[in-house]
Amino acid sequence: MISILKLIGFSLLLIFSTVTVQAQKTVPGSSVQVQLSFAPIVKKAAPAVVNVFSKRVIKRRSSPFLDDPIFRQFFGRNQGLPRARVEKSLGSGVIVSADGIVVTNNHVVKGGTEIQVVLADRREFSARIILADEKTDLAILKIDTGDKKLPFIKFQNSDELEVGDLVLAIGNPFGVGQTVTSGIVSALARTQVGITNYQFFIQTDAAINPGNSGGALIDVNGELVGINTAIFSRSGGSNGIGFAIPANMVRSVVEAARVGKRVKRPWLGAQLLQLTPELAESFGLDKPAGVLVGNIYPRGPAAKAGLKRSDIILSINGYDVFAPTEFNFRFATLRIGQNVDVKFQRRGKIRSSRIRLISPPEDPPARLTRLRGNHPLSQVKVANLSPAVTEEMQMKMTTRRGVVIVDSRRTLAGRYGLKRGDIITAVQGTEVTGVRGLVKLLKKPFSYWEITVQRGPKVFNWRIGN
Repeated sequence: MISILKLIGFSLLLIFSTVTVQAQKTVPGSSVQVQLSFAPIVKKAAPAVVNVFSKRVIKRRSSPFLDDPIFRQFFGRNQGLPRARVEKSLGSGVIVSADGIVVTNNHVVKGGTEIQVVLADRREFSARIILADEKTDLAILKIDTGDKKLPFIKFQNSDELEVGDLVLAIGNPFGVGQTVTSGIVSALARTQVGITNYQFFIQTDAAINPGNSGGALIDVNGELVGINTAIFSRSGGSNGIGFAIPANMVRSVVEAARVGKRVKRPWLGAQLLQLTPELAESFGLDKPAGVLVGNIYPRGPAAKAGLKRSDIILSINGYDVFAPTEFNFRFATLRIGQNVDVKFQRRGKIRSSRIRLISPPEDPPARLTRLRGNHPLSQVKVANLSPAVTEEMQMKMTTRRGVVIVDSRRTLAGRYGLKRGDIITAVQGTEVTGVRGLVKLLKKPFSYWEITVQRGPKVFNWRIGN
């Protein structure tokens, strides 16, 4: 009998423990629980969320026809002169250090000649841009407060976020003043957004509206998990689908700004492709998990780590990857000089390797040149292809050598359709491997020009008389 009672008691204890654990996930069960508030979190974080005002002066003519002297006789000589128009931009920002480092979106301050930062306590400061990174749509500002320390928000590891976590969005929507909205993390690793080069966003249903750009997305500890940057909306208002740049990416850009350099991201030296269900089946996988390795750059980091074409990268530093954009994001948040562990599959076997992170090399040297002379490429700016140039111009990785067009605006070649990123591979059938060779070829007197150009996977011949 005693044994039976012990068994019953143990069972009741087990049930009670289970109920206790489950109670942590249930709805509020008392008035005290219902009255729980986010106010302490907001009081902690809100003073570090600021308003960002940007002005830029745009000069324009009232009409292009007024350049004509006949029209100017009728409309006056001063009508065709440039007129200044002031364009204003409003957004939000986050103070991330006591010495006045402020993070906002690049599109909020891009082109700004005058930037003002207004704190929650209504103090105003002039700000200067110390780093603008278009690839992530982040800008780092600096305000000078003398010896006064500013309130700031600490970074949280955004990789620790889970779908369903509570978050708060703080910003200045529509310029009405600082506003706080609450929601949850609706999704992670959103990659089909098309906002920045590194498409890997936190999605939230916390209301985000115009003016919230650059504001803070914080967790229940009042720490920064993301920078609000965009909404999905057909009306211009919040539809419950907002996107934030993860704090881990923000932190890497801030660290680059602190040392006064442009953002240098590690280079893999390999082309990554989306693994479709059909490709996954052909590789013997039961689901399309991982990213497929395409071309490998000779002597690049991936090649030195032993990766080969058709390998399938499954994870990076223990985090599973399902798309090239996801891998690129995680890779870009790492520091040059570090090592990164990758797990990959080759011919059905799981392997692992370690990649040493380096900057994309400028090999060969760029030799940025403005072409001159009596030929169809006159005034076009070109450079030697290298991993550094390819990265700078945001081109897809290529293993070929050649000369890339950097700028063709206001040139004959530009009017005929040649554009930035096109690769000149041959002139008159002679292969072009570098800027010096191209210059020599263009000095020859041809009555009829044939220039071979590669644009992405396509190659075409441009024929023109001199």
